[in-house]
Amino acid sequence: MTPTERLYYSDPFLFRFSGRVLAHGTWNGAPSVVLDRTAFYPEAGGQMADRGVLGGQALRDVQVDDAGVVHHVLELPEGTGLPEVGAELTGEIDRVRRRVHMALHTGQHMLSRALVDVANAHTVSSRLGETLCTLDVDLDVLDERRVAEAEDLVNAIIDDDIAIRAFFPTPEELAALPLRRAPKVTDNVRVIQIGGFDVSPCGGTHCTRSAQVGMVRVLGVERYKGKGRVLFSAGRRARSELWQEAATLRALGRSFSCGPLDVTASVDKLRRDLTDVREALGAARAKLAESTAAQLAAQLAQSPDKRVVAVLDGATPEDLRSVAARLTSQPEAVVLLAGRAPEGLAVLITRGSGSSFGCGAFLKRAAEAAGGRGGGRPEHAEGRLPPTTDWMALVASLLG
Repeated sequence: MTPTERLYYSDPFLFRFSGRVLAHGTWNGAPSVVLDRTAFYPEAGGQMADRGVLGGQALRDVQVDDAGVVHHVLELPEGTGLPEVGAELTGEIDRVRRRVHMALHTGQHMLSRALVDVANAHTVSSRLGETLCTLDVDLDVLDERRVAEAEDLVNAIIDDDIAIRAFFPTPEELAALPLRRAPKVTDNVRVIQIGGFDVSPCGGTHCTRSAQVGMVRVLGVERYKGKGRVLFSAGRRARSELWQEAATLRALGRSFSCGPLDVTASVDKLRRDLTDVREALGAARAKLAESTAAQLAAQLAQSPDKRVVAVLDGATPEDLRSVAARLTSQPEAVVLLAGRAPEGLAVLITRGSGSSFGCGAFLKRAAEAAGGRGGGRPEHAEGRLPPTTDWMALVASLLG
């Protein structure tokens, strides 16, 4: 079958076209329409496929096979067949999606060039996703300062509004071009030339002037599978992300009664205050644990079997451990504590070094009897029981 004529090669801003149905095909088991020509971009080279409407039906996917035939997969209502062979169909490209892809793909070319110039980092792969775009380079570590310089260089090229040319050079012309990377095909090589800044082989859709990209924004730098990875955005998508972040910053400023640029200082102050409060709370909890442990130590001293059973209202598992640690300094001690809270009863069972009480086994029995959960070792066990559990009565019944 003759390869499909790609109209976007000559005009990426062609959003409406007509084409004739040459054949019906299949793509991954789904029926497809093959046209003599199309302005829809099929998924390739890390760029996602176009969406839109073809012959009045929504387009679900666009793919190209090894023979260069473009398959249009339609969202067909139940009982509806494919358009007849020979029919003339009108196609309408989703303009917003196409423009986003044009900006992202052109921005990727520019960022890849800038990374070579600034950091000697050559792009080995790129992906323009629905929500995130990445490019991987041949360095295992990327200096973030260099990446920031590359970002500045790209945006300076965007501000200069230089012309971008897409063309098919002759073999002689191709051999003379300073390509950033070698082409993946040997025939009909398409080249994207961004002024005198970058020259690269590519079959994707691109802007025709650098200012149409709008902006390129680096979102982060990381290491991925042994290579440096740059996360980036461009065009409408980058603007939308910035607006969302700005709105969040303004909302935080209102919450802190400060301007957006003062939010960082307000958060730092909040962190310092929180640290002070936590330290004060820790000191108060330590004093409370000491006081509680002193009271329970008196009960322990009077217990003939060296056991102490208690319920501490509002005590957390950490509070229970703190109190128990002070009591188990007595070798024969067996400590059975519970902390009552609305979400349930935190329980802790532990023993001194000279006791043979089976803490884990006892907690298992208690959990089975009360409908809770927990476990541990012979010397220490923790769990949680329903909030209505009468811990004192439960322990008394299990100890006989």
